[in-house]
Amino acid sequence: MLIEKLESQLLLIDYQARLMPAIHEGTDVLQRATTLARIASLLQVPVWATEQNPDRLGSNDEALRALCSRTLPKMSFSGVDDELLSLLRPPAPARPAGNARSLPKHLQKPQPARQERNTILVAGCETHVCLLQTALDLLDEEFDVCVVTDACGSRRERDRDAAFDRLAGAGAELVTVEMVAFEWLRSAADPHFKEVLPLIR
Repeated sequence: MLIEKLESQLLLIDYQARLMPAIHEGTDVLQRATTLARIASLLQVPVWATEQNPDRLGSNDEALRALCSRTLPKMSFSGVDDELLSLLRPPAPARPAGNARSLPKHLQKPQPARQERNTILVAGCETHVCLLQTALDLLDEEFDVCVVTDACGSRRERDRDAAFDRLAGAGAELVTVEMVAFEWLRSAADPHFKEVLPLIR
């Protein structure tokens, strides 16, 4: 099953200034997350982020933060709460006021459909804590969850890898930045192909 860009959203978990230096290969992890966010922005895939206890751990990396439509602070390890869910599942557009039923059907304006973007691509730190708990909660909320493994990090590789095993067992798809990019593009004929290619090569 290929990842569809029109059905996708990207959620970036806790790439914070005081946390990243402790993350195994943290510089590479952050670089890949930033690349993924740039590609998402080019392809008009919504990008959201969280920050764990930002008063203590600082804000997310500035370049990454600039690519996000919203960054939500949190104290719980899972980022899934009512505020995040309202972003991931926006309410259906309100019906216009007035007595629309009195108009003949051919004169009524069609109602805009709510765009379902049920595939959530998740990446972040630490993989075995905040990312794991967020992804498991998203699965409980019946989203299709893809974990972008090469943009995830923990202080210890063993913790990160154990989290990947657990997530795969729970039903999350494990993917990489390049997989996502080429599946979103689907073809070298995509008008953004020449902009995306230098980002991943």
